[in-house]
Amino acid sequence: MNVLVTGGSGYIGSHTCIQLLAAGFNPIIVDNLCNSKKAVLKRIKQVSGSTPTFIQADVRDKAALVAALSEHNIEAVIHFAGLKAVGESVEKPLEYYDNNVNGTLVLVDAMREAGVKRLIFSSSATVYGDPASVPITEDFPTSATNPYGRSKLMVEECLTDFQKANSDWSITLLRYFNPVGSHPSGELGEDPQGIPNNLMPFVAQVAVGRREFVSVFGNDYPTKDGTGVRDYIHVMDLADGHIAALQKVGPKPGLHIYNLGTGNGHSVLEMIAAFEKAAHRPIPFKFVDRRPGDIAECWADPSKAQTELGWRASHTLDAMVNDSWRWQSTNPQGYSDQ
Repeated sequence: MNVLVTGGSGYIGSHTCIQLLAAGFNPIIVDNLCNSKKAVLKRIKQVSGSTPTFIQADVRDKAALVAALSEHNIEAVIHFAGLKAVGESVEKPLEYYDNNVNGTLVLVDAMREAGVKRLIFSSSATVYGDPASVPITEDFPTSATNPYGRSKLMVEECLTDFQKANSDWSITLLRYFNPVGSHPSGELGEDPQGIPNNLMPFVAQVAVGRREFVSVFGNDYPTKDGTGVRDYIHVMDLADGHIAALQKVGPKPGLHIYNLGTGNGHSVLEMIAAFEKAAHRPIPFKFVDRRPGDIAECWADPSKAQTELGWRASHTLDAMVNDSWRWQSTNPQGYSDQ
């Protein structure tokens, strides 16, 4: 089966392409390279033995999408392309709504024109807003505390309405918790452009000497050590979740919603301590003010995905930080530009 993967050269997209190839699928990548590098294609080949077809195009370019969908006989789409930083979204809300919401609408319109009716959407646990309790199940109320989360929630609502009106479509919303880790080979990993917006790549860059210290946003949350608690999930487990969704519910018309998380919460300080153990060196950090839009704690109840998709996160916290360190220590500057 040929699968169009928007944002396929990005962090989660590239790891998912490797797992797609391993499972016998043929990924076709569409990416505008705004937050990724073409060098990742060589790494995918090193690990998998295959180089996916790559099309440099923006997800808002309908003509390019229709051409890709038609010329490559695409049967399903996995949609990763989008901006993803909470802090940046507060500063640039219009760009987030244009990329994430408008981009998805253009993609679905192109799919409709090309007759492709299977879509897996990269959503986020941010659609739960500031949850009243944890762990979080898929039937929790949805809301948003920042433009990034609101853009994901808007897309979910648009796709829900569209699927109701087009009952022969299969649309799956995968609500990720916090992806971390790297491919165990050390060949692929998270390589953010500029200053990292997520904790793990920031910690890794401090460990490798690229940055002086980790900024810990807030130490006065009502949590075990005052820092934010999140459900960190290994990117390989996350990639496998997409394969499971493609195989189990991709062929079934309907709207399918799943949490992808471990069901365990770890604080920022716990993550730093775990990384210190993996890297065998201290990780300097400083407490700074809370970040607008952040919440105290958030972790998943992943039992629905376990029951319906046969999927379960299997990587431990040690595996997450060890793989992150392997990637960063062997690629201190990330991917090359070639």
